[in-house]
Amino acid sequence: MSRRPAANADPTDPPAWDAGSDAAPGCLNLRWASALLEGMIAAGLARLVLSPGARSTPLLIAAQRLEAAGRLRLTPILDERSAAFFALGLARATLRPVALLATSGSAPAHWYPAVIEAAETGLPLLLLSADRPPRLHGWGANQTIDQTRLFGAFVRAFHDPGLPQAGAAALKAQRALGRRVALVSSGKRPGPVHLNLPFDEPLVPEADCAEPLATGKDTRTRVSGGGVAEDLGTSVPGWGANDSLEPMIQADPERLGTEIKRLKWPAGRGLILCGPGAEPRTPVSMATQPSLSPALWRCAEALGLPVLVDPLSGLRGGALVETRIGAYDAFLRNPTLARALRPDWVLRIGRAPVSKVLGHWLEGVPSILISEAGVWSDPSQDALFQLEYPAAAVCEALRVQAAVKPDPDWLAHWRAAEQQAGRLADAHLGQAPTLPWSEAQVIQALRAAIPDDEALFCANSMPIRQLDTWWRAGGRRVILLGNRGASGIDGYLSTLAGVNQAGLPCWGLTGDLSFCHDLSGLLLAARLDRPLLVLNNGGGHIFDYLPQRGLPDYERLWQTPQAVELQALAALGGLRHWRVENRDALERALGAVGLGPGLIECRIDPEVSRRAHLAFWERVRRAACPQAPY
Repeated sequence: MSRRPAANADPTDPPAWDAGSDAAPGCLNLRWASALLEGMIAAGLARLVLSPGARSTPLLIAAQRLEAAGRLRLTPILDERSAAFFALGLARATLRPVALLATSGSAPAHWYPAVIEAAETGLPLLLLSADRPPRLHGWGANQTIDQTRLFGAFVRAFHDPGLPQAGAAALKAQRALGRRVALVSSGKRPGPVHLNLPFDEPLVPEADCAEPLATGKDTRTRVSGGGVAEDLGTSVPGWGANDSLEPMIQADPERLGTEIKRLKWPAGRGLILCGPGAEPRTPVSMATQPSLSPALWRCAEALGLPVLVDPLSGLRGGALVETRIGAYDAFLRNPTLARALRPDWVLRIGRAPVSKVLGHWLEGVPSILISEAGVWSDPSQDALFQLEYPAAAVCEALRVQAAVKPDPDWLAHWRAAEQQAGRLADAHLGQAPTLPWSEAQVIQALRAAIPDDEALFCANSMPIRQLDTWWRAGGRRVILLGNRGASGIDGYLSTLAGVNQAGLPCWGLTGDLSFCHDLSGLLLAARLDRPLLVLNNGGGHIFDYLPQRGLPDYERLWQTPQAVELQALAALGGLRHWRVENRDALERALGAVGLGPGLIECRIDPEVSRRAHLAFWERVRRAACPQAPY
């Protein structure tokens, strides 16, 4: 293909093309875009979320044709930041790569908060930023910025293949790039991958461009344990969002056992801490990940180890398991219990826990980390070593080797503390009608209302901490989710909509500030399938529990209360609205909304709530230790 440069050409003009070139430029753009997307689909892509723009037109037309062929599903969302969090919700529920598409300029920069969250939590996003051709960069051309490595260290990889090229070899390379980035994004260390894709005009293909879609052999690829790409052959008919690629890496039990012996497991009493993301599977991602649960519970039972389950670990709900401990945020406030239960070592699975009480209590305790991806989650810097194997394989190896000598009394101490904390919580919540209305009753009502195998997406700041305190272990199989990678309050409504659209019925629990921070997410309210509960306490009252509470101008500069009517905002999103100020009204609202969408505004007096929580924690702190031989 050849270009014919014009004398004294304006650099902002598109190049002239020889009439005899082997591909018209618009059609070449489309073929280039199609090859890329076909490669991604071959490696597991099923959803693409887009925001409107001109420069991304070749990719969008290619995606349109793939959607018409039943191979890709498109979701247009106006606001790029909202689109990114929506895609994050899809990826969180399915654990499969989700593509994001935006035009050039500042548009992809609005993805940044969601990209950070995806990077920190290991969620597969494919970031497709359309760009102006290189000849326009540095000349002040409209909507042209330097998009090179826009997301810095927050992506697993960055590629800019340059302008589209003609020829079978070039298209093969582009298709291979699509496969590669999809596999990297969902591989051993999943996360976002950025592709910057320049296109020259014309962006709309010529009328006679009949771009064929690949319909025959659809090569699937995986990365073997040795890092070599392998052809998995012709695709299974209908292969798509609910089928699985084969596991990328199988742990070698003999090698793992040898490594555990070599590293010398620490002596004494230990425990297993399952932080956020320890068990990432959901009911719509069951085929994509091996389950940790069976091996974990077998190991804990055989070795007599308590398993502390963070609310976002994926392990707090379900049938009764004697080794599962969920009330630690409460009973570790009792100094006598905290001293008696302090372990000699801790095995950490997943990221750092929500509970600050637990985090502080574990400081100085030697830790063993498990992270197949090699990511160190050790904020207290107490790790002795890390095992880069699947957590289920490590648990099974510990059980088989009997690497820890069981101590029945140790687990009995923990069970006694868990049961006492449950009794104290029941007594506190059973003080109605004198019990002050607070978040505790909201969470108690939600726990009773959400059916098995549905989800609750909880916002950060106070709601997730309240959930940690009041959501008891065991019970229904409710999947508790949250954007805890960077613990931001942004993108809440959009992520909630994405989780629902992935096919996982998901309830919402958020504060008023998180709700207001993502008002563009209200444009996605029609995509909600379940109720959204907003804890409206008039601002950021997490600071009521922190030293900032006593600072000058505290309310204006830290709490930042918002003077908005949630009923009006609910109407803007087309949601029915209920305003409740006590447990009975909440029960009626939950009964009225049923299993459909709606916004329940729970009005809570922050000072009354604060006093109620401090009273409960004081009750726990002063309680006599449960009967167990310490």
